Amino acid sequence: MSTWLPTAPCTPGACVEPARATVAVPRAVLRLTAVAALLLAGIMLSPLGRTIPAEWVRPWCRALVRAAGVRVRITGSAPPAGGLLLVANHVSWLDVPLLAAVRPARMLAKTEIRQWPVAGALAARGGALFIERDRLRALPGTVDRIAGALRAGAAVTVFPEGSTWCGRAHGRFRRAVFQAALDAGVPVQPVGLRYRRRDGGPGTAAAFVGEDTLLASLWRVARARDLVAEVEVRPVIPPGTHPDRRALAHASQPPAPEPAWTHAALVTAGGRAPGAP
Repeated sequence: MSTWLPTAPCTPGACVEPARATVAVPRAVLRLTAVAALLLAGIMLSPLGRTIPAEWVRPWCRALVRAAGVRVRITGSAPPAGGLLLVANHVSWLDVPLLAAVRPARMLAKTEIRQWPVAGALAARGGALFIERDRLRALPGTVDRIAGALRAGAAVTVFPEGSTWCGRAHGRFRRAVFQAALDAGVPVQPVGLRYRRRDGGPGTAAAFVGEDTLLASLWRVARARDLVAEVEVRPVIPPGTHPDRRALAHASQPPAPEPAWTHAALVTAGGRAPGAP
């Protein structure tokens, strides 16, 4: 792993709190079975490529999240049609179907995801743009590929933090991918993702951080009770409103987490969570 890559201090042990309430094991197994069935159905349809109507993709993605036992709340206006850079903070593997429920898009993903069972094949067939994260030299070419997809009228989803955070704090948006939106002359659609318990408190069961394994994360989500995913579609940023990628990244950055969300393991000596303004 290269030292230039963005990292987060989040780990399962430090950040993922034990669930206050869990569902019975048989129910969790049924949830995972339903998720697997929906993923396999998606693979069967994926040879149709991006010709699959968005009206089908959105409900399928919401159904996938609901099958895992997670309720979904989406607020804000629908993103515009045409070329669009969709950017969001990154907490969980659940972020991917949640964003597709907002606007179906090509996903910028690390090459390791190709090897994930079922989900890797679905990502590849869905037109994911894979990046070799440990090769700095590959970054300009990746930006050019994103810009080309945007010029062609596609939406591209990117997680500019470059790493997952637990949700109690977030990382700084990296600037490079915003150059693609500038080069293509397309708008940027910021989206905020947050996971809560039904009582409104922060829920960390969905966090997929540090050395967590996909299987462990899947099981933790399936066992969680009353987990809610909140998706805030923030105002779109039109092209030409910011002079450079630094300003565009700053404008797209999500607001700092609420004080109640700050995790002791993620607070600096100065009393601020990493990523907070």
